[in-house]
Amino acid sequence: MRALVFTGPGAVELQDVAPPEPAADGVLLDVRACGICGSELHGFRQVGFRKPPLIMGHEIAGTTPDGRRVVVNPLVSCGTCDLCRDGQPQICRSRELLGVQRPGGFAEKVVVPAGSLHDLPDDMTWQTAAMVEPLANAVHAWHRVDLASVRRTAIVGAGTIGLVCLLVARQRGLGDITVVDRSPTRLALAEHLGATTCATELTGEYDVVVDAVGSQATRRAGIDSLRPGGTCVWIGLAEPQPGFDGNALVRTEKRVVGSFAYAPEEFAAALTLAPELDLDWATPVALEQSRDVFMSLAEGSMEPVKAVIVR
Repeated sequence: MRALVFTGPGAVELQDVAPPEPAADGVLLDVRACGICGSELHGFRQVGFRKPPLIMGHEIAGTTPDGRRVVVNPLVSCGTCDLCRDGQPQICRSRELLGVQRPGGFAEKVVVPAGSLHDLPDDMTWQTAAMVEPLANAVHAWHRVDLASVRRTAIVGAGTIGLVCLLVARQRGLGDITVVDRSPTRLALAEHLGATTCATELTGEYDVVVDAVGSQATRRAGIDSLRPGGTCVWIGLAEPQPGFDGNALVRTEKRVVGSFAYAPEEFAAALTLAPELDLDWATPVALEQSRDVFMSLAEGSMEPVKAVIVR
């Protein structure tokens, strides 16, 4: 089968590889759509959690051997530890993610755990189905905040995660939402999707800042722009370094909370919510063109906000 393979630091190649063999609890899925995530565009630059050769891709939708149209929750946890028992499998100490520790969906076929499958509505397109996983991240991110005290919100980064955080914020009733990005195209899309203000930098004070980039500069700017007692939600993963003044954080009682993935019920909630939101802004890409598109996105020379590999 054909697959886009992470072959080494900064390199992906379209290759012919052997089809995967399903394990006892696995389903061999025919991949119909798989989104390219910003975490992959950053993560493939070095060997870390992702170890080559690896088929990446965790935003997966496809068909089962018996014809079911499904979307995949790519998070695989142990199910037995204290965190899993407490309903927090997304921070299970031994969790794995399809496309990171296990082969993912940048291929014609992928093996997924049977329990990870969610049936799609008949009228949901494959491109929209591939947006369910990013949307689940946004559902979880807003669960990390007490919305009762939120009046002014900022979202830093108008990529896919930032935009789905915007959509969920609007759906939750938040009214004053600023979206910050350097791309005029992305800011125009954010305005179309309901941002109150679009800007190239943060100004004033915010109750909540969602950092959907994760660089030292954006983390520092987000914390600096919080009101005393405000909350930064870190969901972006561009860099490991925090880049902020810890003493200032103490003196102003600001909070930083991490947001990673989602609990199973949040993934299911995202699937239910998806038909109510405007998710029709992804750019379809054929598998045979995926390597060129992936590298162009990684180099910053292509503008689509979201590319989805479709078959």
